[in-house]
Amino acid sequence: MPSAHALRSKHRRSALRTAAFMSPWLIGFAVFFAYPLMSTLYFSFTRYDGFRQPAFNGLDNWSYVFTDYPLFWPAMCNTLWLVVVMVSCRVVFGLGVGLLVTKIKTGVGVFRTLFYLPYLAPPVAATLAFVFLLNPGTGPVNTLLDSAGLPTPGWFTDADWSKPALTALALWGVGDLMVIFMAALLDVPKEQYEAAELDGAGSWARFRHITLPNIAPIIMFAVVTGVIQAMQYYAQPLVAGKVAAGVIGGSGQQFEPGYPDKSTLTLPQLVYNLGFQRFDYGTACVVALVLFALSMAFTALLMRRRGGLIGAGE
Repeated sequence: MPSAHALRSKHRRSALRTAAFMSPWLIGFAVFFAYPLMSTLYFSFTRYDGFRQPAFNGLDNWSYVFTDYPLFWPAMCNTLWLVVVMVSCRVVFGLGVGLLVTKIKTGVGVFRTLFYLPYLAPPVAATLAFVFLLNPGTGPVNTLLDSAGLPTPGWFTDADWSKPALTALALWGVGDLMVIFMAALLDVPKEQYEAAELDGAGSWARFRHITLPNIAPIIMFAVVTGVIQAMQYYAQPLVAGKVAAGVIGGSGQQFEPGYPDKSTLTLPQLVYNLGFQRFDYGTACVVALVLFALSMAFTALLMRRRGGLIGAGE
């Protein structure tokens, strides 16, 4: 029987071997996550402009962001709106397109390509195209609506329509979710559909009791990744606001994000505006930490409420 010293040596060698195999992940976690997070937390309690030494100022930055900064709450509301509405629409639309393409018998490759191609368009180029298509005065979309006798919204020039216009842009590029859902739908066992048909189940019953439970993990993946992407939503609303406002200049031109009427303002825009345009790194770190906390809270809530998300299918 091995002695206690030999057992301890064996456990120590096993722990060192495990740490050696985990060292790439541990180093990456420390360098690219733990250290930036701790630094952000530290700078949020300081007055720091990137040039002079940080000066501790307690909770001044936090108090300013939550009580005195006029752009924070509009950006918070817009970001939450995009998380709830845009992510939900993208998941439902992507699932619907995936179902449609899997049912097509002829030319499925062509349809897959047509639906996936918009996703490959660069975000800035796609946003520019959408702004010109939805131009309230000269855009073809409003021209067609007007010829049909329908109302012609202001889209990116109207605070009430700017976020729906961004949602339409996100739905146009739903090819990534279509491919993911197609793979999941084609992986559902056909025997379950055949047994359900023998039992007299209709299309809705088969979708609810067979399709949804089988693709539940993929739905959860799409929702969680969609929430994270919505929390990082920066380029599209900024470009849409600038072009709609007529500000298409290059670097050095000052532009207050959020046009029209702060309706396209998001929390990532505040982080960039505060940190890299106004050199107020302390306040920018506060907004970044709020964004991080929201992302973690949404992800934790979705993971805990997985059954509630797809309760209709279980």
